[in-house]
This record gives sequence, structure tokens and C-alpha cells, in this order.
Amino acid sequence: MKTTQKEGVILEEVQKPDFQTSPISQVFELFYSKMQVDIASFIAYYYFSSIGEALALFTPFKKSVIKQEKELFNSKSPNLTPAQSKAYEALKSEEIALLFGVTGSGKTEIFISRMIDVLKEGKQVIFLMPEISLTPQMQNRLEKYFGSRVAMWHSKLTPKVKNQILEDIYSGKVDIIAGARSALFVPFERVGLIVVDEEHDDSYKSSQSPRYHARDMAIYMAKKFDAKVILASATPSLTSYHRFSVVRLKEPFIQTSKSYRFIKGSTLTQGLIKEIESNFQNGLQSLVFIPTRGNFKYLYCQNCGKTHTCPYCSVGMTLHRNEKYLKCHYCNYTEALRDSCVECGYTPLISHRIGTAEVKELIEENIEGLVVEQFDTDTISTHKKLLQALSRFSNKESHLLLGTQMLSKGHDYADISLSVIMGLDYIYGLSDYRARAKALSLLIQIAGRSGRARDAKIIIQTANEAFFKKYMLDYESFLKDELPFMADFYPPFVSLARVLISHKEDTKAKEIMLGCLKKLEEINSVEIVGHGKAPIERVASKFRYQILLSSNDRVLLLKTLWQINTPLIQIDMDAIDFT
Repeated sequence: MKTTQKEGVILEEVQKPDFQTSPISQVFELFYSKMQVDIASFIAYYYFSSIGEALALFTPFKKSVIKQEKELFNSKSPNLTPAQSKAYEALKSEEIALLFGVTGSGKTEIFISRMIDVLKEGKQVIFLMPEISLTPQMQNRLEKYFGSRVAMWHSKLTPKVKNQILEDIYSGKVDIIAGARSALFVPFERVGLIVVDEEHDDSYKSSQSPRYHARDMAIYMAKKFDAKVILASATPSLTSYHRFSVVRLKEPFIQTSKSYRFIKGSTLTQGLIKEIESNFQNGLQSLVFIPTRGNFKYLYCQNCGKTHTCPYCSVGMTLHRNEKYLKCHYCNYTEALRDSCVECGYTPLISHRIGTAEVKELIEENIEGLVVEQFDTDTISTHKKLLQALSRFSNKESHLLLGTQMLSKGHDYADISLSVIMGLDYIYGLSDYRARAKALSLLIQIAGRSGRARDAKIIIQTANEAFFKKYMLDYESFLKDELPFMADFYPPFVSLARVLISHKEDTKAKEIMLGCLKKLEEINSVEIVGHGKAPIERVASKFRYQILLSSNDRVLLLKTLWQINTPLIQIDMDAIDFT
């Protein structure tokens, strides 16, 4: 019988079992430290994954490495304003703190000053960003102060580059790692500071097992390392604002004037096109935000009201206009564009909501000479494409950044003097307890991309003007008003967990859910918020049911969940996605 070789990890030695075992064919020069194993064990327990899945997050150490002594860092810190200096001094005395600063207030210079302090102590720094779209600009800023001591770490790195960075870590050449979620798990032993920039961002939460939240893990790991944590955002999460010491930066580094105009509608009007054209003619750059990528919209029948859905999932098929196809973004099923309704045969079908590809087409058709830089996950599919797009815009080869939530992630361009923000009402109306915060945060973050170095105009398309106008210049006021609504029901006052059941047979999925409910009712220790079919009832031909649980005792919630945990269910602790 042929045996298949697999890589494994030895966690402990035990007596040889009675059944037949295969010999170990090769031992690698790699090992997980005790710290890594301890943290992985916590992840496996808290986020309901296997220990193997949790350990796979980490990059192991090399046994054969002889570490070189790194000379202590000696470099000048950035010149700080009085407001920045006050914030910097406050952060020095805090173990965990939230740096809550308006967009353009100079938070990065404060991070860098604290990073220099930590390197001077002979310790290491982990700097987290929500997406790799931030890394090119941040890389330039960090390298200005730290040179080759800093390395960027993210999923788009080639194996060759990743191995070189690891060699530089092992040898002591690199002591700052900056990047997305995975940067948290590099083989560092002397971490003195972890910075979580844009800490409010949902992309810090993994959507696959282990379903960890990088911000929360940064705080947990910092305690293990005896390191300090700086969380930073212009629009912080309610949880961080409520739980941690807050250090404020209330004024932008460069004072500019911004005018805000609210308009109604949900599409690109001729008036908006004229505004963009005028800005272009004045030699300035613009930004247009749409909440959904590509042509993320659905075909809809005006006769029977049905949306054209995926045959394997209960979601609308997304229209990709340029490539002329429909695609399900849950199971990836694709089919050719259709013109007639599958339910009643009516022709033609119309599409909901305008998408980036369609807006790009409209702008370039109407404004001669203007080049649109499409900035979404459909277009920016590789790190090289990202660098090329940012380079074109920086060099004025393109004149308008058009995209989705990637645009809100801390980009800094001096010549953006017009921002058009469309589709906020779509986010404001989501069935999510954080919908108001998400919509307002996006408005503030997108508006913050313009007017960094010159006066700017922000045009906001919404039917909820009163809400946005009340809070858009004072996010802290919104947080204070919102917290009482969360009390007793939502984080940060309670812990939430989602139990998801999926099965190819509807009756079986429902049966598993009812079995879980029976156990939970017998235990009777946590609140069952709700149960039933998931909002998206089918994905990849599997029927989906869910149970939502809450408790103000996190330990009790975990114990309860472990009593019902089986391979037939998925448990998402501290869930943020309920679809």
C-alpha cells in the first residue's frame, strides 16, 4: 500500500500507540517556539479551529540560525507639532491606547516616533495595516526613517522575497515588519510595540478558519510579549473607544477649507460629470467612491420583480458589464449575460445600482482627455498592478481615482480637490447593527482623501442628509450618542457568536440547527438572539441555517459553544458578518 507523505508538527512526545505507525522520514530545520504554540492553542480554543489551522498562521523559526547582534538604532525622530508631541508623550505611558485623530492629523509621525523609541531599546515592532493597498505609500514613509530595517509582509509576496525577509529577520537585519493581518505571525521574539492602523477596519477579521480578529489578537499577543499597543483611526470602533484610553488629535496637520454639498439620487448625473470636468480642466485630481466593486449590481425584472439569482446560491448574480457575464460572488458560478427573465420571460432586464465599470465608461465618454484609474479588487488583482495604478495617479498620468472601499484606506494625494461619494444609503440601510457607524466612517474616511494640502469640495449623494450632516465633522459625538443604543444588546457590552449550519439537504441542515437549539436550551446559560435560515439561504448548493448567541460573560459563552461544537457546524466568535 502506497503511503502519502505529509508535513506535520510535533507538539509533545507520547508513548507509542498500539496501532501501526509510519516512521518520520525527514525532520526539518524549523520549529515553533513555545510562545507560538501557546498563542496558537488560544486561537484554536477561542476561535473554534483545529490546532493545525492555528499553527499554520505562524511562520516557524529556523534551528540553524546564529543570530547576529544588531547595533541599537540611532536616528532622529520626526519633528512633531505641539499637538503631536502631547499625543506622543501620552502614548508612552499607556500599555494599550487608542490614537483617535482626524484624517490628516499626522498620526504616522507619532507611530514612527514611538517605533524609534522601541528600536533604541533593542526590541522589535509589528505595524499592521488593513490592506496591502496601503503598503506602497507607507513603505516609502517608513524606509525614510528605518531603511532596510523595515520589511513589508503580505500575501502577494513571492516565495523568494518572503524567504529573503525571513533570513533578514533571523539574522537581525530586519526588526520592523509592516503589513496586513499575516504580519502579526512573523518569527519575532522581542516585540516591544504593535501598531494597528485603521483599527476599525473589518478586513482585520478573517473570514476563514481560524476566524480571528487581528486587532484583538494584537492585544492578546502584546500581553504575552510584554509589549505596548497603539490602535489608531480617524473613525475608531465603538469597542476600542469604550475599552481603552483615548489620545486625541483634533486638528489636521495642514489646515485647508472643505465645502460639503448633499444631493439626492443614486446614479452619476450630468451635474456630477460637469463638476468632475471643471476640476479636471483646472489641472486638479478627483475621486469618485461607489460602495460596490466592478459592476456589483443585479439584473432585475420590471414585470415580476424577481432578481436573477444564482442556481446554486440564494443571491443575485453580479453583472460584469465589460466582460459581458454574470457571476456569483459566493460560489463563483458564471454564465453569459441574459436579456429575458427566467421566471416570467419578460424582456428586457434592468440592473440595480451603478458599478465602477459603468461609471468609468460614462466619465471617459463625457470628458475628453480625462483618464480614470479604476481602483477595486476586480482591477487591482496583483501587487504589481497596485503599484502601477498608484504610480500613474501620482505622476498625473491618470486624473480620477474611481473605486470602492479600497479608496478609504489612508491614501494621501495632495492634488485631490474633489470627492464624489455615491451610494452611502446602501451601506446605511444594511441589516447590520453597525450600519450607521460603517456609513458615517466611510464618508469621513473618503472625504479625508481630499483637501490634504489644498481646499476641496466633497459632494455626498444621500437621502439621509440630516444624519450625516450632524456627525460628519464630529465622529466622537456620534460614538457618545451611539454607545447607549448598544448597551445590553451589542458589543462592546456583550459578546456575540454565530453558529452556521450548511448541508446539501435542506431538511438535514434544519435538523442539525434544531439539535443545537435543543442542547442550548438545556444548558440555558446564554441568550439565543435568533435562529432560522441564514440571510443568504444557499451557497454552493448547500442550504444554510444560523443561530445567533449573546452573553455579557465571554467565558460562559465559550464554554457553552464548546458543548455544542461538532464538525457539522461552524462557530464564528465575535462575529461581524451575519449574511
